[in-house]
Amino acid sequence: MTKNISVDTTKEAKKTPDKAQPWKELGLKQEEYDRIKVILGRRPTSAELAMYSVMWSEHCSYKSSKIYLRQFGEKVTPEMRKNLMVGMGENAGVVDIGEGWAVTFKVESHNHPSYIEPFQGAATGVGGIVRDILTMGARPIAVMDQLRFGAVDHPDTARVVNGVVSGISFYGNCLGLPNIGGETVFDKVYQGNPLVNALSVGALRHEDLKLAKATNPGDLVILFGARTGADGIGGVSVLASETFDSEGPSRRPAVQVGDPFAEKVLIECSLELYAAQVVAGIQDLGGAGLSCATSELASNGNAGMKVQLKNVLLRDESLTPEEILMSESQERMMAIVPKKDLKAFTDIVNKHEVEFSVMGEVIKEPRLYIMWGDEEIVNVPPRTVAHDGPVYERPVAYPSWIDSLKANSASTLPRETSEEALKSQINQVVSSPNQASKSWITDQYDHYVGGNTALAMPDDSGMVRVSEETGLGVAIATDANGKYCQLDPYTGTQLALAESYRNVAASGASPMAVTNCLNFGSPENPEVMWQFKEATAGLADGCLELGIPVTGGNVSFYNQTGDVAIYPTPVVGVLGVIDDVARRIPSGWQDEGNNIYLLGITRDELDGSAWAETIHDHLGGKPPVVDLKQEKALAELMHGANLQGLIASAHDLSEGGLVQAIIESSLRFGVGARIWLNEILERDNVDLTAALFSESQARMLISVGREDDVKFVGLCEARGIPVLRIGVTDSTKELIIQDVAGWTIEELAREHEGTIPELFG
Repeated sequence: MTKNISVDTTKEAKKTPDKAQPWKELGLKQEEYDRIKVILGRRPTSAELAMYSVMWSEHCSYKSSKIYLRQFGEKVTPEMRKNLMVGMGENAGVVDIGEGWAVTFKVESHNHPSYIEPFQGAATGVGGIVRDILTMGARPIAVMDQLRFGAVDHPDTARVVNGVVSGISFYGNCLGLPNIGGETVFDKVYQGNPLVNALSVGALRHEDLKLAKATNPGDLVILFGARTGADGIGGVSVLASETFDSEGPSRRPAVQVGDPFAEKVLIECSLELYAAQVVAGIQDLGGAGLSCATSELASNGNAGMKVQLKNVLLRDESLTPEEILMSESQERMMAIVPKKDLKAFTDIVNKHEVEFSVMGEVIKEPRLYIMWGDEEIVNVPPRTVAHDGPVYERPVAYPSWIDSLKANSASTLPRETSEEALKSQINQVVSSPNQASKSWITDQYDHYVGGNTALAMPDDSGMVRVSEETGLGVAIATDANGKYCQLDPYTGTQLALAESYRNVAASGASPMAVTNCLNFGSPENPEVMWQFKEATAGLADGCLELGIPVTGGNVSFYNQTGDVAIYPTPVVGVLGVIDDVARRIPSGWQDEGNNIYLLGITRDELDGSAWAETIHDHLGGKPPVVDLKQEKALAELMHGANLQGLIASAHDLSEGGLVQAIIESSLRFGVGARIWLNEILERDNVDLTAALFSESQARMLISVGREDDVKFVGLCEARGIPVLRIGVTDSTKELIIQDVAGWTIEELAREHEGTIPELFG
């Protein structure tokens, strides 16, 4: 039982209209506070103020991004909607993948909490995205992570890296979910503001799809799972709406604390409740906690609720009503249960030893009433809390610095021609923190738990089997390049989309749908809003051209330290479908005697490249040209060639260029090769530096068995895909690039795999 606490009631609010309230300290603007008073016809109670403050925060309301996110639903064709079962606006998007199966996937940020407390920030980021997947009626089947850290030589980077990686591995491994992919990037721009984006994917039968809404008056509102504590009070909502200054954040609410074992029980309990058909819907309690769950469920169902806040089971009896409403304690769910099913619900949660409390019931009137004993402390229209918050059209300004940045092209940088110098540069690039193997990080994650993982790191995309009967599966890749987006956010975002799309195609799957996590600086900075406007337009236009829909995503603003914003970093995740994971394509060659082909055209495109950064500490110019028609043609070629069994391995070309792809393909299974570049130099009219390091797009490195050579080349020519034979695999345990350099596989492994453990191990 909670102790007696003095509360601010709706009656009191009417009597004391001029009472001072801490709206500014809770992150609201004057005009927002005034609007709340207009909506209610009085000042808000303390509990109502708490609810509006968290639900109208940037993280929860998308108030600065809504006007741009709408285009994801507008720039679509009927063909793009064909397989989309649930789109934007729900907890996660759902895509029909055939055979009566659907998948749901989404990526979200947990950036600021992961700087304050890296372990718990990252762990609860995984837990939160998994619960989003669960609310759709799906069984979570895999997770991925997209990480950005500060400079490797900064004394604080190791703290954040070790904490985040440990938090991800602890939570995911304990849940029994394979971590099948992701990315890790180091750059000083993320020093005080790391990015921790987590993705989860779940599988469900079509008939098991659930939507989180309360529609039927009389249904019970039940809170189940962990008890509510003081951890994370205002966490996501306040942290995600505050910049970090040089002395740390201006407000530091407690970061949420995760318990993966409790979440594992909650997953199994929820799935059994779904299977027994005793719940009308379930909403997870993540960002904004009870404030979000109650208002969103009621608003989604065009209904209302009357709940008793004293029925919440607490870990800390001293919590005030406002703190209970704002708490973001983890591993909690809210279910809408028909009264006739209460006993069956009770039997199932008791079987799993999950605590629960009946909070109240759904009402027809579209009002949310929250009681504290006999006192009414909340009386609001739920839609005004959950969905009809402020919408801003922030000022937009073309950055004053961008023209000079674009004019500073890498084409003016000196280039080496001697074999000794080129080998040295290759070694520097492949052993640099961003291009070196991340196995020290990814080896801490379990890739194969559950027995359905078909591909995982370091392959180009992760792949999991959905149907054990037919082999039907999905592949997912996530990519972002903040340097490209700093040079040109429209093109840079399309390059992230193109790379994810190409990575999925390289695995043998057909790209089908997109999710995103848009990480930017302060929306109150007009130059940041210009970057955001350009990036979202680039993604929407790119998806329209590729013919794949955006199913949902996340926006994370205020990623900056003081006035210095991170590079715009839109993470783009692409999901593809493969009818049988047995036909998956690995990213490295496995057999000697296979021919190696380069697909696509190489241009002199080194602006924003790994070569420019690593060798010359240079960022400037224009990112590589985007050709989405060619990307689509390349993906269709891969699908057709894979159906005929013609491809032994495939690796996309992206950061680090051709030489990075060659080295990673050799190291994947320890198989050597002999490579020649003369035909690239002649056909594409580039020099050795460009041939090795250019980051031109729509390119892949393919190995093909000799018996399939003629068929494969003919298929490329018939589809208009440029193709050059540039090498052959062999059994020498050496990689030789003619007229450039040679290494033993052992030597390459030392260069590529030693960097990260030396820095952080």
